[in-house]
Order: sequence, then structure tokens, then C-alpha cells
Amino acid sequence: MTGASKKQGPKSAKVFRILVVEDEMMIAMLMEDLLKSYGYEVVGPASRVENAIHLVSSEAIDAGILDLNIADEEVYPVADALAARSIPFLFISGYKASVISQTYRDRPLLRKPFSTRLLKPTLQAILG
Repeated sequence: MTGASKKQGPKSAKVFRILVVEDEMMIAMLMEDLLKSYGYEVVGPASRVENAIHLVSSEAIDAGILDLNIADEEVYPVADALAARSIPFLFISGYKASVISQTYRDRPLLRKPFSTRLLKPTLQAILG
């Protein structure tokens, strides 16, 4: 059939790229598996603040998941780098919300151990 138009499939949805900053290998692996099962692409995981900052400056990132304490360093330099680029993020931590820097108290916090069913809606909320 000449001149027939080909059917075009639906436009593919944007795949969100999520930076994971976590120094506990088992948690990082769990996060990576969960995020992939939700259809997200994982950037990292980064187990050091310096590595995470490099990823923020060199990769396309749509959101971040940050453990508050990375190899005995506070994760705030990574939070600062994400905030400077207007990239939303959430914290995961065994600490209470009251220990989060006043600058970032408005960011979501999932307390470790967190229910995996809370991760997806929390990410969806910050991604808009």
C-alpha cells in the first residue's frame, strides 16, 4: 500500500534519573533494585561525599536520595550542590528529623529502616 502512514507507538515516558548517596552496600543495592523496579534509572550509588558531588556536576539527575551520614561525613555538601541546581532530594537516615540542618528541614526524611512502600510515593511527590 503506497502512501499509507505507519502507526506510531505512544511517546515514551521520561525516565527519571535518581542519584543514590549511601555508604551501606546492602542498603544501596536494595535502593538500586527498588528504583529500577519503579522504572527509574540509578545514578551511582555513591558511597563518598566527594564522589556524589562529582556525579551532581557531571550527570543528568532528576532527584536525589541522600543518607545523612556518608562514611563519617555529613552529606550536606551534596545537598548544597543539588539545591544549587534546583534538583529535589530526600534524606534517608536512622537519625530523627531534628538532627537535620535547619537549612534542609523542609526536605522529606525516610527513617531507616523504612518501609519500601514509602519510597515510590515520596519520590513521586518531590519529582512533581
